[in-house]
Amino acid sequence: MIKVSQEAGKKIVELMKEEGFDSSKDFVRVGVESGGCSGLSYKLNFDHNQNQGDKLFEDQGIKILVDKKSFLYLIGTTLEYSGGLNGKGFVFNNPNAQRTCGCGESFAV
Repeated sequence: MIKVSQEAGKKIVELMKEEGFDSSKDFVRVGVESGGCSGLSYKLNFDHNQNQGDKLFEDQGIKILVDKKSFLYLIGTTLEYSGGLNGKGFVFNNPNAQRTCGCGESFAV
C-alpha cells in the first residue's frame, strides 16, 4: 500500500487543479526509475488514465497509481510534503530504502 500524508494530500489537490486535473477522478502516478546518485529515483506525475497492470490505492482522497515493477520498491511508502523556508517539497518516506542520497530523490535497496 502507498499512503499520503494529510499535508501532501492538500498540496496534491492544489497542484492537480492548477494543472487541469480533477483530484476526484484523475490519478497521481508514482514510480521508480533507474538513475540518481543512489541508483533508483522516484517519479511523481498526474495522469488521466489507469493502465492495465497498474495497482490503484486511495488515501486522503487521492487516487494513486503504481506500475507493477515500481510497486515492489514502494510497498509501505508514505508520500509526504514539507513546505516552509527549508522545505523540500514532496518526500518519499520509503521503509524499503537501505540508502538514500542527500537530496532524498534517489535511493538503493
